[in-house]
Amino acid sequence: MNDKEHVQKEVEFFGDSLKELKNEIQKFIVGQTDVVEGTITCLLSAGHVLLEGVPGLGKTMLVTTLAKALELPFSRIQFTPDLMPADILGTNMILEKDGEKQFSFQKGPVFTNILLADEINRATPKTQSALLEAMQEKIVTVGNKTYDLPAPFMVLATQNPLEMEGTYPLPEAQVDRFMFKLIVPFPSKDELHKIMERTTGAGDIKISPVLSGEKILRMRTLVRAMPVPSNVQDYALRILSSTHPDNPETPKDIKRYVRFGGSPRAAQAILLAGRVRALSEGRYSLSYEDIKSVVKPALRHRMIMNFEAEAEGIRADDLLDLILKNTRTEK
Repeated sequence: MNDKEHVQKEVEFFGDSLKELKNEIQKFIVGQTDVVEGTITCLLSAGHVLLEGVPGLGKTMLVTTLAKALELPFSRIQFTPDLMPADILGTNMILEKDGEKQFSFQKGPVFTNILLADEINRATPKTQSALLEAMQEKIVTVGNKTYDLPAPFMVLATQNPLEMEGTYPLPEAQVDRFMFKLIVPFPSKDELHKIMERTTGAGDIKISPVLSGEKILRMRTLVRAMPVPSNVQDYALRILSSTHPDNPETPKDIKRYVRFGGSPRAAQAILLAGRVRALSEGRYSLSYEDIKSVVKPALRHRMIMNFEAEAEGIRADDLLDLILKNTRTEK
């Protein structure tokens, strides 16, 4: 088998596996197509995802359904103000063995493949910071020892944007570690009918595991191996540069409403997510449309708005629409 045939075979494997996973999730999750696709994109890009929406829209259910569709260990942490870092990472405990007392590290729930951080903004900054190293380096340091997390590892966090009492905004450094921020919308009337039928009926919907950790790592390897045309990469970087108010080519409204733009992690997220989109459509080449389709989830949480933007109700998505309109594909 030559290289071209091997690549074509891997692309077909990627598309078939992705379709099978989506179909399994949609047995239970009604609608939310963009949210489901965005979450899967982060999974296959080795990224983490932040889901934002009011209570009752199925954020937690989506994560648990995804976990059931994967042949991987799954842990859930309910974040509360009294949660401590040791409750997440684990702690050294004194155990007695053969008549002798010795320290033994008891691993916390972070030592898993799929970690649901439910209502992450309800924990204190001290506890939130416990995930920083795990999310970026895929390791945990306790005391003077470092422990590797299992691969693949993914954090799916949820937060409620409405109720601010008893919540702690995520620090910028942690927000930047989320590959995507996905907004979970309220379902349409037709979707509400289907939700009622599935959740209040007598039928019991069972989700079967369809994707193993080995397959996920294989799919991630293909994503990383896809070449990126220099003109497409340049287009992504020009979009990123346009989020910075100190850039001479930045539109006036960005200079007016944005304090700080996206980091290099944003460009990494855009290029990786664009590759997943291309592969999902059976292509082994990255296009401008792939870049455009992932700009908002990759950048909306990385743009820090100023007070004037908040006062006038200007959203990051509005400014990203402006940037996409003003950034030409060819320079």
